[in-house]
Amino acid sequence: MAVDLPKRNYSGAIREITVGQGDKSFVVGGETAYPFYTFEGEMPNVPRLGLNIIDIEPEDWANELLAVYGDAVKDPATWAKKCVDFGADMVQLTLQGTDPNDKNLSAEHAVEVTKAVAEAIDVPLAVWGTANIEKDKEVLRAVAEAMDGKRLCIGPVQEANHKQIGAAALAYKHIAIASSPIDINLAKQLNVLLSNLGVTDANILIDPTVGGLGYGMEYSYSVIERARMAALTQQDEKLQFPMYCNLGIEVWKTKEAKLPDNEMNLGQAKPRGILMEAVTATSMLAAGGDILIMRHPESLKLARQMINEMLAG
Repeated sequence: MAVDLPKRNYSGAIREITVGQGDKSFVVGGETAYPFYTFEGEMPNVPRLGLNIIDIEPEDWANELLAVYGDAVKDPATWAKKCVDFGADMVQLTLQGTDPNDKNLSAEHAVEVTKAVAEAIDVPLAVWGTANIEKDKEVLRAVAEAMDGKRLCIGPVQEANHKQIGAAALAYKHIAIASSPIDINLAKQLNVLLSNLGVTDANILIDPTVGGLGYGMEYSYSVIERARMAALTQQDEKLQFPMYCNLGIEVWKTKEAKLPDNEMNLGQAKPRGILMEAVTATSMLAAGGDILIMRHPESLKLARQMINEMLAG
C-alpha cells in the first residue's frame, strides 16, 4: 500500500549564483526545500566540490596529502591542474605565504601566483586570504584588481574589512565570500553590510566558518541548518544565499589526520584522514552546503558519490 508522506510548504528559496565564467562555470543555489528533500521541493543545482591548494610549498601538510599530489605541490599552477584532473569542480588558492605569522609574502607575490593558477585551469577559481584583517585588505584588493572581470570568488570577507574587500569585489566584478564566526546573526549582519556597500545579491556567498569532525563540526552544522531554515521557512532574504564550506583545512590540520599508522590505536593514517574529511563533507551537505572545498581527491570522490546517490533516490 502506498504511503503518502506529509509535506512541508516552503515560502522562501535560495538564490542562484553563477560561479566562474566560460564553459566550466556553474550555478549553485536555487533550492526550494531542505537539502535533498526533492520530494518537497526543487534542488535544481547539485552541490559543487573543489580542491584546495596553497601558494607556497606546504611544510605542515599530512604525509598522505603530500603523497597524492607528489612534486606538483612545488608549483601552484601544476598543482591546480592536477586538482582538475582529479575531478574538482573548482580550485581554491589559499594565500598562506602572505600570512604575517608565516612568510609574510607580498601582494605582488599573491598576484603573480593567482595569475599563473588562473591561466593553468579552466574551472572557477577562489582566492582565499589568511583571515588577517589588515594583510587581507592589501592582498585581496590587489588580487581583485589584477584579475578584473575574471569573476573569482574572493574571501574571507569579514566585517572588519568588508568595506575594502567588498568594494574591490564590486569594482572588479568578483564574488564576495562573506565570512562570519559560526553565528547566524553575524552572518546576516555581514550580508546586510555588503548589500549596503553595493554588492549585489548575485555576488555573495555565505561562509559560515566550519569545523572538522570532532572539532566543532556540530556547531557548524547547527548554524548552517538554522540559516537554511530561516531562508526557506521565514523568507529571510539576507540568508537566502548559497553556503561556501572551506572544510579541508579544518580537517587536515588536526592531529588525528596527521598521526602515523596505528598511533593512539587510530588505525591506518590514509583511510583515517580521508574518512574524517568525507564525514565532515557529507555532514555539511546534509546541513545545506552548496560549495565544499576539500583537500584529498579520495574524500571528494566519496562526497560526490553521496550526492549522486541521494539525488538518485
